[in-house]
Amino acid sequence: MDMKKRITLELRNRSPAEIVELVVDNSRSADGEVEGLTDEFTELEFLSVVNVGLSSLAKLPSLPKLRKLELSDNNLSGSLDTLAQKCPNLTYLNLSGNKIKELSTLEALQNLKSLQSLDLFNCEITSLEDYRESVFELLPQVTYLDGFDQEDNEAPDSEADDEDEDGEDRAGPTGDYGEEDDEEEDEDGSEGREVGLSFQVNQANQEDYEDEDDYAEEEEEQPGAPGQKRKRDVDDEGEDDDDDDEDN
Repeated sequence: MDMKKRITLELRNRSPAEIVELVVDNSRSADGEVEGLTDEFTELEFLSVVNVGLSSLAKLPSLPKLRKLELSDNNLSGSLDTLAQKCPNLTYLNLSGNKIKELSTLEALQNLKSLQSLDLFNCEITSLEDYRESVFELLPQVTYLDGFDQEDNEAPDSEADDEDEDGEDRAGPTGDYGEEDDEEEDEDGSEGREVGLSFQVNQANQEDYEDEDDYAEEEEEQPGAPGQKRKRDVDDEGEDDDDDDEDN
């Protein structure tokens, strides 16, 4: 698929001004030039044009917000001046696997004042004596060359850093909420225990009251029993009197 058609497909019915990232790797440039990109991509920040067959950047449009540019595995050998003119805010540039041979070819990158990371893997220039020292001296704004700084410290993974920062931002509030929830749970638990204890005390008191009521009712019933006995005694006496009258 040619590069121009690939860009049209990547738009997916969006306008170029809405595109922030664009990847057209492994498409084809018919004449070795940039095709399909226009000045309308005003918001583009990341562009990947890997293994497209580019031999020139002369037709690269103005991309003022572009910060990361992947150009590895093409046929670029020079004419990097266009990058400083059209992409002045680049911070990361990958030229690995191109045909860059001379240190002088990189002089055009001196005007990329924000450039921090430059990759030249598998370019002939890497075989030059004192290659790394020479590049760092020529481009003092560059911190990482081929993934390492001048002290051989590896460049951080920008994507991983972004994820860690996002994770910390999310974890912070979550942790705070968790502590508040624990405090609320402790308070609720204390209140629950207090309510449970009160209920048990009230229940015990209620049972005592019920026992007292039962006892009082029993006491009220007891006086009636002697009365009934007296009545039976009177009846017995009456029967005895009747027996005596019959005998007489």
